[in-house]
Amino acid sequence: MTNHWIDIKNADSILIMGSNAAEHHPISFKWVLRAKDAGATVMHVDPKFSRTSARSDFHVPLRSGTDIAFLGGMIHYILESESYFKEYVAEYTNAALVVGKKFGFKDGLFTGYDPKTRLYDKSKWDFELDKNGVPVRDVTLQHPRCVFQLMRKHYARYSLDKVSATTGVSKENLQRVYETFAATGKPDKAGTVMYALGWTQHTVGVQNIRSAAIIQLLLGNIGVAGGGINALRGEPNVQGSTDHTLLYHIIPGYMAMPHNGWQTYEEYVKANTPVSNDPLSANWWQHKPKYFASLLKAWFGQNATKDNGFCYELLPKIEKGEDYSYMFLFDRMYRNKIRGGIIIGLNPMNSVPNTNKVRKALDNLDWLVTAELHHSETTDNWRRPGVDPKKNKTEVFLLPSAHRLEKEGSVTNSGRWLLWHYQAIKPGYEARNFGQMFVDMLNRVRDLYAKDGGVLPEALLKLNWPQSYDAEEVCRRINGHFTRDTEVKGKLYKKGQQVPSFTALADDGSTSSLNWLYAGSYTEEDGNKSKRRSAEQTPMQAKIGLYPNWSWCWPVNRRILYNRASVDEQGRPFNPAKAVIAWKGGKWVGDVPDGGWPPLATGKGRNPFIMSRHGYGQIFGPGRQDGPFSEHYEPVETPVDSNLFSGQLSSPCYKAIDSDMDQLAPPADPRFPIVLTTYNVTEHWCGGGETRNVPNLLETEPQLYVEISPELAKEKGINNGEGVIIESVRGRVEAIAMVTVRMRPLKVHGRIVHEIGMPFCFGWTTPGTGDSTNRLTPSVGDPNTTIPEYKACCVNIRKADKLTELAT
Repeated sequence: MTNHWIDIKNADSILIMGSNAAEHHPISFKWVLRAKDAGATVMHVDPKFSRTSARSDFHVPLRSGTDIAFLGGMIHYILESESYFKEYVAEYTNAALVVGKKFGFKDGLFTGYDPKTRLYDKSKWDFELDKNGVPVRDVTLQHPRCVFQLMRKHYARYSLDKVSATTGVSKENLQRVYETFAATGKPDKAGTVMYALGWTQHTVGVQNIRSAAIIQLLLGNIGVAGGGINALRGEPNVQGSTDHTLLYHIIPGYMAMPHNGWQTYEEYVKANTPVSNDPLSANWWQHKPKYFASLLKAWFGQNATKDNGFCYELLPKIEKGEDYSYMFLFDRMYRNKIRGGIIIGLNPMNSVPNTNKVRKALDNLDWLVTAELHHSETTDNWRRPGVDPKKNKTEVFLLPSAHRLEKEGSVTNSGRWLLWHYQAIKPGYEARNFGQMFVDMLNRVRDLYAKDGGVLPEALLKLNWPQSYDAEEVCRRINGHFTRDTEVKGKLYKKGQQVPSFTALADDGSTSSLNWLYAGSYTEEDGNKSKRRSAEQTPMQAKIGLYPNWSWCWPVNRRILYNRASVDEQGRPFNPAKAVIAWKGGKWVGDVPDGGWPPLATGKGRNPFIMSRHGYGQIFGPGRQDGPFSEHYEPVETPVDSNLFSGQLSSPCYKAIDSDMDQLAPPADPRFPIVLTTYNVTEHWCGGGETRNVPNLLETEPQLYVEISPELAKEKGINNGEGVIIESVRGRVEAIAMVTVRMRPLKVHGRIVHEIGMPFCFGWTTPGTGDSTNRLTPSVGDPNTTIPEYKACCVNIRKADKLTELAT
């Protein structure tokens, strides 16, 4: 989230798309209703009518997988109606930058595409530079190759007629949403976008969010109170887990994972430190060597010195260009390329797409270590229905895990707020928390290496590893400390003292920090700031509800990112009634400014988007794998055989797996004419591995169901409450039919297309509930993130003569 939960109340218009916030993120929806009470318009764009729709001003159903067509039409409307915030766009975004002559776009493809590798040469999308190496700008926005004009041309194809025919949304509804949200493109108005997995779980997931970014930058809604692009995470610490790296391609603080193309510390630093010649650009990532060196010092302690590259050569390195996400991980298991595994706090046998294949893949392991509160489809995969446990070779270890109430530590919520939770009760019997498990396991491994030796023992034995797990101490290490006496801004810090913020981190070995973003969260003066619970605010902060002394927010307790874009070049708020920051008396007041430089008009300022190399909000995003502008591509499995915007049907770059169990239905396959989308339910959490063991929750939502429209039910001869079978080219599942007007037929490409919806929270370890919906979904993913396309695949449905999975 660029903003935070409470800030939603400051919005004048709220677009909820790709989320059922009322049911799945009720904390967020509290503030949506506050905004609505104050006069804000709330719009819900989603295939299904839900409680969110019921509390919105209006609901707009659309075909799953067509969000970019919908949003592209809004971009077109904003440009043609001149609803954009002109000063903001010209001065604070890269709309004025001129793109090089090599860039082009034709029939669904950008220049630089190689059909053999299915990759783009992104150098074709570079900006034009002047003699000083600074991007050429035309603030009049008239240059034919400036981003603004290229954007206008790109989205000119997104007419109401084409968008309506693609999405199934009526032109009247499209116009209504576009006019309402575009009205926030004024200095005294703000609109926010709220999304969740309904946007990310597509082969164009990243570009869905990019489309929202383009809209919000055009309207001047980034950095302001009531604005932003706000991701509603699926559990309380998803933000924290990505900050601290549960993803294979990054290390803590969103720095790149070392690969075999960067064999030395110097090679890594050179490849990952951007350079800007623009005096107005803060180019904040130029400080990456300070953050990286401090991270290595935290990992290897006194063993890491500048002379040995801070032990960089001891780090494992992935193969350049390889994908280690779980979709490909399980494919390697399926191909017998992985012998053992550790799966902790995850139920992939239920939650990973093409689950039939994933379960067979796990059968190939020699050993598997799991740690859970309850038995799950993953811990018990070896005895699933249809499998003889005596013939399954995998030796499985189930470690008893402590419940979240049985441990203390921090969580970082969607708004980037770091919050401490306390232990309510000690774990029972031999259960341990995950931190203690990992510390103890690695200490045992370290002892074995110290005793018996092995390949490259230094990689483990030189680690600055604790003997026991202590959550408070981990927080101290994450913040970081000085490794020797150091003076910072005239103040002397002694060896061992905590660093005050990431601005004190250095690349000379004098500082240690496990995550630069969290530097400042645990300081000498204030201790563990995640424990702060003060509601104290200044009058200016109280107007928008910043609450800067409640917990702590990364980075440096900044509550609204890019907040210097909320003021003009003199530092005056565009909207004084809801000011985030303001330049008064020679200093910034309000929120912590996103960079402490004075306003641009003083001649000493910097552009407000400091994490971007050139300092501008990126309407044109040349770093993405599938294009600098978003473009509508059909889901990989689609009920239509053409793309109304180009000759390129699906994304040219989407990730797929080639195996005998990874079949895909061809476009407009008459065997599978219905679109399936999946979602959560309020009563069960994710795959249901925990909540299915809570009797009252299971009683409330007892078994797998499928929501279908009355029209589809009539066509198929299905009555409400009857058992049905849903089939894709990969598998079949049983469910109970819920015939409801919440799902509606849509007119797409001139004909009726039906969509159905199913939760994915049931599994065979809970008898009578059914089994995983993900036996239907395909193993295809976004080219930037490899997030699978759970939200749109093609199926068929029929009445069942007999149900076995739902039998009690």
